[in-house]
Amino acid sequence: MVHSFVLDIDATDHISALGIATDVPMRGELHDRHVRLATADDAMFVEAVRPLTGLRRDPGKSVRDAQIAGRAVPVAEMRDPVGKLLERIPAWSDFSLSQLSANGFTLTKRTGEGHGWIDSDEGRRAPGFGYVGSPQGGAGIAARYFWQRHPTQLDIRGAASDSATLTAWLWSPDAKPMDLRAYHGTMGMEGFDAQNEGLDITYEDYEPGWDDAKGIARTSELMLWAFDATPETPRLQALARAAATPPQLMADPAHLHAAGVFGDWNLPDRSTPQRTLIEDQLANLVDFYAGEVDRRSWYGFWDHGDVMHSYDSDRHQWKYDIGGFAWDNSELSTDLWLWYAALRSGDAKTWRLAEAMTRHTGEVDVYHMGRFAGLGTRHGVQHWSDSSKQPRVSNAAYRRIFYYLTADERVGDLMHALADSEQTLAHVEIGRKTGAPKEDLPEGVIQMSFGTTWAVCAGAWLTEWERTGDKKWRDRIAAGMDSIGRMPNGWLTGGAPYDLKSGRFLSRDTIGISHLNSVFGAVEIQAELIQLIDVPRFRDAWFDYCRWYNAPRDEWAAKFNRPYGGRNLKQGHSRLTAYVAKQTGDAALARRAAAEFYSGEAGMRIVKGDPRVKLPGGVVEWPGVSTNGSAQWGLAAIQTLALVPEALDTVPIPARAPRADQANPEQGPSYRP
Repeated sequence: MVHSFVLDIDATDHISALGIATDVPMRGELHDRHVRLATADDAMFVEAVRPLTGLRRDPGKSVRDAQIAGRAVPVAEMRDPVGKLLERIPAWSDFSLSQLSANGFTLTKRTGEGHGWIDSDEGRRAPGFGYVGSPQGGAGIAARYFWQRHPTQLDIRGAASDSATLTAWLWSPDAKPMDLRAYHGTMGMEGFDAQNEGLDITYEDYEPGWDDAKGIARTSELMLWAFDATPETPRLQALARAAATPPQLMADPAHLHAAGVFGDWNLPDRSTPQRTLIEDQLANLVDFYAGEVDRRSWYGFWDHGDVMHSYDSDRHQWKYDIGGFAWDNSELSTDLWLWYAALRSGDAKTWRLAEAMTRHTGEVDVYHMGRFAGLGTRHGVQHWSDSSKQPRVSNAAYRRIFYYLTADERVGDLMHALADSEQTLAHVEIGRKTGAPKEDLPEGVIQMSFGTTWAVCAGAWLTEWERTGDKKWRDRIAAGMDSIGRMPNGWLTGGAPYDLKSGRFLSRDTIGISHLNSVFGAVEIQAELIQLIDVPRFRDAWFDYCRWYNAPRDEWAAKFNRPYGGRNLKQGHSRLTAYVAKQTGDAALARRAAAEFYSGEAGMRIVKGDPRVKLPGGVVEWPGVSTNGSAQWGLAAIQTLALVPEALDTVPIPARAPRADQANPEQGPSYRP
């Protein structure tokens, strides 16, 4: 079962519990009714409603063995006086396993409503499986990510009656009610000037009323079984493990690579010393983040699947409470980095990390109803707290790889819902706080950036075309491509007024370089669009952008009679240089791309060995780490390895490459969200 929950109440209201229940007919004798609750991967709570073991009087080994095994008790073999005094043995009707944190559960039971709960067991991480039934039949239920998405609970009620209820709680009724209120007040930031001051100091783009959770969602995966008899405990343990970590088919990476899908990537390559250094760091970096999920307990109903954005080396803590530095919310394509890493390696740990992120970012970080429908929220202390609502977060490009490797229907529906998400921008103005002069645009025309908006929407349209075969989506993409290609400065224009009906940009003779324009999946999507749709003027415009973004200042001045302007994310943009070098066969550009990648500017340096440092208390640090830097370094590493591997072999790695930008490699000279 796939259960999708869309929050449709105001934050001032609280949800006390959320669950799925099924009724289970109970036909057996009380001593033939069985309860099973998984307490670990290899452990199961095995009891009967009326226990016949541990009594003062022994009913006989065959009776005890049958009850523990889940078979009907051989009444004829029951020793006296047990058989005559069964009514004197309490019947336990209700059972509850409550996982209120990622690291602890309690299991209690009671004889019935109005009676006290008795502690039965406790442990660390329950797999999330429960069963109730008898030799005449029963039911089992399991919730995936049970302990990871605490507070959760499994309840069995009325096991001593004619009909028991088996409930998987996705939000435990024993926990505090779900509280989605804003984490701070207005703090004097009613106007844009004050809000920009807040952005300048805490990196949070706050705006009253925009820190609203209404419209976000969460999808849960469950399994429900109906049995004609109580299964043996090893069988139930196997089901519990499979539900907690479902078996996953993965196509061979070499086969996928040979198919030529998903743009520019290669298989792991350790054929030379410098390639080996890059591959080792790619593997270590994914392993670091997978470990941080558990070390930092990035768990919970709304949080599981995301990672943090920036690190505070003074506190030895990720900046969980600092404005825009807290939850990552897909910033600078973390999802894509992990999916390309999984795609090329076939590694299960990487896959599971990317899968959990896809489940989170496509649901929690995106609005599925209301005024922001189709848009996502920029990174923040709460997944919905930042006022920057943009398609760059709801981005279908971040879901496509998972969808095409699994045919997951829920993710397919999420991407389908994004096909017209650009229409929401008619009343949600992304650049409202920048202070730029407002252009008087005709009705139905909005200002749109080429990378953080159009290329993102093109990813959704591309997916619709691929899935349906409907050429109207191809034509919509082609209209945008053609209109960009016709501009005097092509992609270097950065953005222009966009006609929502025709799908075309209005021409502008300007240059607007943004360090964010190509780092939200635009690089990867453009590679696919150029491969699939023949629009030569667009291809040339993209080649120009790739060639000139990282170009040296003197070369830019010789080519353009325009200010050089600010640049950032040089290392991340090395893959653009590598792309045009590969497409044109320009060896000099290939060497430039390798030098840009090795520079570490606004990214990460390459180090020999493993840079991780272990501190007391189980803390592990990667010096200078930021998720922006990690994601962009990872994508640049994968794509430069695929595009200019020989240049990576010949260009030397600087002895002291710059460390990652500890402030934040996303923050360009004139950054606005």
